[in-house]
Amino acid sequence: MAPWAKATTGLLLLALLALVLRFAVHLTLMHFVRVWRSAMPASGWAPILMHDHVLSRMAKIVPSLVFQLGTRWVQELPQDVSVGIVNVATALTVFHVVRVLATLLEEINEAHDRHDGPKITQTNSIKSYVQLGKLIAYIVGALLITASLLNRSPLLLLSGLGAMSAVLMLVFKDTILSFVAGVQIASNDMLRVGDWIEMPQVGADGFVVDIALNTVKVQNWDKTITTIPTWKLMSDSFKNWRGMFNSGGRRILRAIHIDAATVHLLTAQERQTLSGIALLKDYWNERDGLLAQPDAAANAMPTQAIAPDMVTNLAAFKAYAYAYLMAHPRISKAPGMFLLARTLEPSPTGIPLQLYCYTATTVWVEYEGIQGEIFDHLIGVMPLFGLSLYQRSSDYSNRQIVQALSNDDEAHA
Repeated sequence: MAPWAKATTGLLLLALLALVLRFAVHLTLMHFVRVWRSAMPASGWAPILMHDHVLSRMAKIVPSLVFQLGTRWVQELPQDVSVGIVNVATALTVFHVVRVLATLLEEINEAHDRHDGPKITQTNSIKSYVQLGKLIAYIVGALLITASLLNRSPLLLLSGLGAMSAVLMLVFKDTILSFVAGVQIASNDMLRVGDWIEMPQVGADGFVVDIALNTVKVQNWDKTITTIPTWKLMSDSFKNWRGMFNSGGRRILRAIHIDAATVHLLTAQERQTLSGIALLKDYWNERDGLLAQPDAAANAMPTQAIAPDMVTNLAAFKAYAYAYLMAHPRISKAPGMFLLARTLEPSPTGIPLQLYCYTATTVWVEYEGIQGEIFDHLIGVMPLFGLSLYQRSSDYSNRQIVQALSNDDEAHA
C-alpha cells in the first residue's frame, strides 16, 4: 500500500475504534452506574456526581482520548500532521472535560435548589459559587485549548496574561467585588433565597428569588423584578424581614388620635356604667386595692385627694384597650413580644393612643385582618367612654355649620 493509503486506513480504523469505545463506555456507565446509584441513599453527593447528564458528557471524552493516544501508532503519517491531530484531540479533550465540570456544577446547584443534597448545604444559595466555578473552568479551559492548538506551553500564555492583569482587573472588577460580597453574605448568613428584604435606594421591596454571582433578583410586591448588584448589598444597607418570620409574630404599631376636648374625669354614674364591663374588672380592683393601701412615701398628699372616682375616661379606655389585647386570641403573649397601650404627646391632631403588640401570625393577609378587627372594635366602643376620634373639619362641614346657623337666624327672625 502507498504511504498515504496506510495513513488514511490507520486514521479510519482509529476513528472506528474511537466510536466503538465511545458507545461501549456510554452503555457501561449508564448500566452499571445506575445500578450502583440506585443502591445509594437518595440524599447525598453520590447520586448528584453520577447523574445521567454527567455520565453522558464523560463518555464523549473517549474519542478524543483515543486519537490523542493512538495517533502515534498510525504508520506512514507525516510528523506535522500527527502533531496537528494530537493537538486538536487534546483541545477537544479539554473542551469535553470543561463541559463535564460545568454540567456537574449545574447538577449540584439544581440538587441544592431541590434540597436533595446534604443538609449542611441547604441554608444558603450556592449559585454564585457555581457560576464562579464555571467561569474559572472556562478560563482555564480556554487557556489550555489555545495552548494546545498553538502547540505552546500554557505557562507562556499565563505569563502573557500576567502583563495584562491590570486590564483583567478592570474587566472583571464587578465580578471580583460581587464574589467577595457573596462570600461575606453567605458566611454571615445575611441573605437567603425566599427572604423578604427592603432596599429603598434601589427600589427593592419583596422576596429574593435568585442569588447569582453578579446579581440578586428581588420580586417586588407589584410583581416587578429589581436586579441588585451583589456587591451593593455590602456597600449599602438593607432590611431583612427573616427575623420577623422566624419569631412567629408581626408587630402592630398604630395610634388612635383622640379629640382632647372629649377627655374628662369620670362621674360616679359613668364609673358605675363602666364597672359593668368585664374587661375592666381587674383594672378597677387593682386601682381600688392600691387606694386602700397608699404608699407611705406619698403621705405628703392626703388620701382623700386621690378618690377612686378621679379617673379620666381616657385612662379607663387605655386600660380597656390593654385588657382587650390581652384577651385577644390572635395577639401573641410569648416572651419578648411586648404588649402595651400608651398615650403619646398631644399634637395638633389630638391625643395619640398607641397600641404596641404582635400578632400570632406572620401571614400578611391575616395580619391586616387582625389589625383591622382590633381598631374597628376600639373605635366602636369609644362612645361608651365618652370619647371621640379627632377629625379635622372640612370645607364642606364648615359650610354646613354656617348654613345651619343662617337657617336658625332666619327662623328666629
